[in-house]
Amino acid sequence: MADKTLKITLVKSSIGYSQRQKDTVRALGLRRLGQTVEHNDTAVIRGMVHKVAHLVKVEEE
Repeated sequence: MADKTLKITLVKSSIGYSQRQKDTVRALGLRRLGQTVEHNDTAVIRGMVHKVAHLVKVEEE
């Protein structure tokens, strides 16, 4: 059985939010609005997504 992945898309700009949230978005590999990245579904990635849930859209695969 293959590992599950998460598709994470930046849907709102991080301008105006704390530097910590901006750093989290960058650590996820998101640079520009509308960009989508794929990560393995791990507790670490889930935690990062939870911290910036208001800025991203997540799809499970």
